[in-house]
Amino acid sequence: MTAKSNFSQEPGVSFSLDDFAKALDQHDYQFSKGQVVRGTVFEHISDGAYVDIGGKSPGFVPAREAAVRSDIPLAESLPLQETKDFLIISGQNEDGQVTLSRRQLELQKAWENIAEIAESGKSTQMRVTGTNKGGVIGEVEGLRGFIPRSHLMEKEDLESLVGQLLTATFLEVDPENKKLVLSQRQAARAAAIGKLAVGELMKGKVVKMQPYGVFVDMYGVTGLLHVRQVSGAPVDALTTIFNIGQEIEVMIVEIDEYKNRVSLSTKILENYPGEILEKFDEVMATASERVEQAKAKLAE
Repeated sequence: MTAKSNFSQEPGVSFSLDDFAKALDQHDYQFSKGQVVRGTVFEHISDGAYVDIGGKSPGFVPAREAAVRSDIPLAESLPLQETKDFLIISGQNEDGQVTLSRRQLELQKAWENIAEIAESGKSTQMRVTGTNKGGVIGEVEGLRGFIPRSHLMEKEDLESLVGQLLTATFLEVDPENKKLVLSQRQAARAAAIGKLAVGELMKGKVVKMQPYGVFVDMYGVTGLLHVRQVSGAPVDALTTIFNIGQEIEVMIVEIDEYKNRVSLSTKILENYPGEILEKFDEVMATASERVEQAKAKLAE
């Protein structure tokens, strides 16, 4: 006994409780606000959940920070024994405990996803949750979105849209100001444009004229017949050839799906430069017979 006791007191061998506590401190994680940590949920209480993040004290997730959607039960958003990433939103208190958020990480991810979708020009879906004077509000990946009345297909009875999923594209994505503006009208236009093809002969109606060209509506898709695409000969004034409401035949010569633009041409239907100016009605009446010749020109 004596020999063993003497041995335990030899310098460099003894390891007191204080030494053990110091060793824990040396190997303990240093947590700080803004840091992302990985932890395992191990306990639920009435106002949140405790998460083992490898420190001396567990992290705490308030119920309001458990998920983006507040209507999801805590047991569903943060199941026990499930390991997830969390954002530290409050540094260590006197007990070494930090406050965690799963919701803010999900919001960051949602903004990243939306930015990618917006950049690609693809559409998404927004579930309408309410209305205001300017349009409808709703939810997109857990974020609050807004569609102005002018960008809705249904502009009058907005209340009828509540609860519906609307396909829309993004007009404005501003994470810093938490602003998300969408357009159902542009999404519908993009879908319609997706059904068109370059080289296709279309019947349309003149809906607007500008000095630089004529806008033609083709069953819901408006394309531009630029003044340089009207004829192979110079055009002095578009109003001498076209009228609002006039039905004409046009060929699609370019589709820009990213910008939702359709470029049209009647020049490509001419047998010689200026034929449109001289024999407009005849060119329109025989447009279908000129398609193959026009396609050959387009391929050149």
